[in-house]
Amino acid sequence: MFHMYEKINRNDVYFIAEMSANHGGSLEHALDLVRQTAAAGADCLKIQTYTADSLTIDCDNEYFKIKGGLWDGYKLYDLYKNACTPYEWQNTIKEECEKCGIDFLSTPFDKDSVDFLENMGAEAYKIASFELVDLPLVEYTASKGKPMIISTGMASPEEIEDAVNACKRAGNENIVLLKCCSVYPAKWEDMHLGNIVDMKKRFNLPVGLSDHSRGSLGAVVGATLGACVIEKHIKLEGVESADSEFSMTVEEFAEMIRDVKNAKIIASGPDYELTEAEKSSTVFRRSIFAIKDIAEGETITKEALRIIRPGYGILPKYFDSVVGKTAVRSIKRGEPITEEFLK
Repeated sequence: MFHMYEKINRNDVYFIAEMSANHGGSLEHALDLVRQTAAAGADCLKIQTYTADSLTIDCDNEYFKIKGGLWDGYKLYDLYKNACTPYEWQNTIKEECEKCGIDFLSTPFDKDSVDFLENMGAEAYKIASFELVDLPLVEYTASKGKPMIISTGMASPEEIEDAVNACKRAGNENIVLLKCCSVYPAKWEDMHLGNIVDMKKRFNLPVGLSDHSRGSLGAVVGATLGACVIEKHIKLEGVESADSEFSMTVEEFAEMIRDVKNAKIIASGPDYELTEAEKSSTVFRRSIFAIKDIAEGETITKEALRIIRPGYGILPKYFDSVVGKTAVRSIKRGEPITEEFLK
């Protein structure tokens, strides 16, 4: 059973750890990452299901070479060939997720990979930002009736609407959108996480965050703005891959989960009820005290009073109404002024 909606319905954050290429070409690394991810507190381990041939063609011309950024100079085909997770590993990875008690999720990149994952018993699908515009793929994936998690990096509102409608045409309305900045690593000024609030209103769907920035700050801000899913790349210490440069270590991922949960607690509300600790602190508020001895029957003057801490006397807002009243008994300097002293 896929547990994402359970957490969303409880107003909790669902944490996805993206392995991507961070197995570093080793199945044992992949399985170790599953185990460590589960121990870190993730709800889900995600992989990607593709071959280089399902994404592009092996071609050397300039169209197929990356210019700038983390993978500058790479030929697309070579990058995807190095980074992919072999199909023959994927069921083993899924079984390891089940043993560790976390969900398994993958991103398909063509109809064949959807069929492959269906045969494995996949319970949900992730659509990558770059594939959001491949509406035939989105619709075919959605037709399987499983929850659809759609990253929206680079997408205009109209393109997001197209992808949502493609799911709905397939009879699938179990959609979660992820705000995403498709830059690796993403700069804070480019992330525009305020879009999370707008996307929730605009599309009337749960919205999370696929975060490619460094550290926990993006995830914390996203969660306080209402992100119900947080996806971050996770890596093993010392294992290099195409994605390791902008990925979190397991320890950092665990710390991020703690930070996000605490941020949610901090950002809760509105709630104006005093906590028990605050109730005990009210005694240190200001109130009206006598700063001179006042005799019984004497008219109380402004000079005999002062608004000071602590809070045992009448509230400061009643100061003017206390002035001019008659003391029904003597009041010593340093005594709080209360109703029982006044006539």
